[in-house]
Amino acid sequence: MPKKQRPHKAAIPPPVDPKEQRKLESRTEDYRLIQEALSGDDRAFKKLMRKYHDAIYSFIFRMIRDREQVEDLTQEAFIKAFNSLGNFNEEYAFSTWLYKIATNNCIDYIRKRKLPMYSINKPIESKNSNYAFELPDDSLQADKVLIRNQRTKLLNAAIAKLPEKYKKVIRLRHTEERSYEEIATILKLPLGTVKAHIFRARELLYKALKDKIRNY
Repeated sequence: MPKKQRPHKAAIPPPVDPKEQRKLESRTEDYRLIQEALSGDDRAFKKLMRKYHDAIYSFIFRMIRDREQVEDLTQEAFIKAFNSLGNFNEEYAFSTWLYKIATNNCIDYIRKRKLPMYSINKPIESKNSNYAFELPDDSLQADKVLIRNQRTKLLNAAIAKLPEKYKKVIRLRHTEERSYEEIATILKLPLGTVKAHIFRARELLYKALKDKIRNY
C-alpha cells in the first residue's frame, strides 16, 4: 500500500524589518508625489514640502545658528528642488537629493558671510542615510569679483520686474535685512502672509534667473 505523501509546507517568508518597510513606503509615496507635481499638481509638492520641512530646517540649523536665515535657506532649498524636479533621478531617495540642495545653499551662505562652521565634516544622520559636506577652497580671485557684481546686477533687474507686493517684501528682507516680524509691522501684514510672499518672490526670482546665472 503506497505511503501517503505529506503535504508540502508553504515556505514562510522572512520577517519584514518594519524600519525598512517604512522607508520603502516613504520612497514610494515620494515618487508618486513627484510625478503628480511634474504633471502640474502644486498640491503634491506642498505635501512633499510639509513632509520634509522640519528635517531640512534642523539639518541647516546644525550649520547656521540663525533661525531666520535657516528659514530662508530652507525655503530656497525647496524652491530649487521644485524647479529642478525634472532632473531628479529616482534611483536615489528624494530626501538625499533634497539634503544635497540644502547643503549647497549652506556652502554658498557660509562662504558669502564667512561664518563660523558647525559640524561641517561630521556626517549628519537622516532617515535614509548619513550625509556630510566639505567647504571648497574659496581663495579670492579678480574674476570672482566681476562674476559676483554681474550676478548682483541680474538679481536687481529681476527684482525690479516682480509684482509690487513681492518686490516690497524681498527688498525689505534681502536689501535692508529686516526680520520677518519687522516686515510684517512695516507692511501691516500677518506674519504668515509675509513668509508666503517671500517664498513666492524667491520662486519667481529663481525661475527668472536660473538660466542666466549659469553663464556667470
